[in-house]
Amino acid sequence: MNNKELVLKAAGELFGDKDPSAVDRWVAPDYRQHSALIGDGPEALRGLVANLPEGFRYELARVIGDGDLVALHGIYHGFAPEPLVAFDLFRVVDGKLAEHWDALTPVVAETASGRSQTDGPAQPANADTEQSRAFVREFAQRVLQDADYSVLTDYISTETYLQHNPEAADGLTGFGAAAAKWAGQGKNLVYKTIHQVVAEGDLVLLQSEGEFGEPVAYWDLFRVENGKIVEHWDVLTPIPAELPHTNGLF
Repeated sequence: MNNKELVLKAAGELFGDKDPSAVDRWVAPDYRQHSALIGDGPEALRGLVANLPEGFRYELARVIGDGDLVALHGIYHGFAPEPLVAFDLFRVVDGKLAEHWDALTPVVAETASGRSQTDGPAQPANADTEQSRAFVREFAQRVLQDADYSVLTDYISTETYLQHNPEAADGLTGFGAAAAKWAGQGKNLVYKTIHQVVAEGDLVLLQSEGEFGEPVAYWDLFRVENGKIVEHWDVLTPIPAELPHTNGLF
């Protein structure tokens, strides 16, 4: 069983079957938690699973495997009053879940592009993973961190740019209009640190720290095709002042 299969199996037993005993089978004794929703260690996870509500379910959109890291993108139903779009990132060590990060945001019924926050290709395409990773890393440095928008068209397709951010329409004009609106609200896109770059095939997930009117965690998933970024999904969440552990959000 590879790491992707392992994470899907573990998540299925934990959050599909809602089986607390799955913690014993799949979770390392020194499990390290970064989520803002739960304390550190396997026992906190066991308590969460044991108390999941009757109507709880998880809807998987896509999975990305990159060495010891596996990212899930999907929707939690019944975890809160409204469905939540989520990125979950797991580190696997010796066949066990050893570390976890996540970010969640409410589902938006009507988006600017007409696309949902999770629809689109469900599987990574057969593409050069390291080429995709290097390209998106360079984009992240020059455009997201350095804010050099003069080179935007070097990285993002001017022909096809499909947007899943609820407030941005498709294309560069859609992104520009959304960015201008956010700036008018005092919420500029500021990326300070790229913490994780997880890639498989044509899909690259960035976990970043920055500001958007307040300190935030950015989770951006990009699809690369023919040497340009052609699709984008994201979750943006405020960084809480306090966490239920001492591991930090990143």
